[in-house]
Amino acid sequence: MVQVILGVHLLIALIIVALVLLQQGKGAEAGASFGAGASQTMFGSSGSWNFFSRMTAIFATLFFVTSISLAVIAKKGAVVEDRYLPKAEQVEIPAVAEDAEIPVSESTAPAQEIPEFDTDASGADEVPAADPGPSDDRQ
Repeated sequence: MVQVILGVHLLIALIIVALVLLQQGKGAEAGASFGAGASQTMFGSSGSWNFFSRMTAIFATLFFVTSISLAVIAKKGAVVEDRYLPKAEQVEIPAVAEDAEIPVSESTAPAQEIPEFDTDASGADEVPAADPGPSDDRQ
């Protein structure tokens, strides 16, 4: 089933490419306004614009339908097995002996004291006021 949809999908893609290449550009219609043989075209005096644009729209819709159906089929068929997942390794952590000596670094710098802050609510009223800046007394 997937091969059939994939073949149709590829065929539709090639047809869309051919239809787009067969369409005339916007500059090709300038000669038709001066009577440059528009009545002698294969698709009549109205030109091929409606035919090619309609066929491109139809095949583009079919292309989207086949794309979505291939995606749905691929999602349903996707299975993750345990053999693709990496195995968790058992790593032994060496036990630390309780009587092991821990090296102590001897620092020459004196220990810094951490200042203690007053956490009382009484100091909350002593917040300095912001500087109002220069006053503007122009009137």
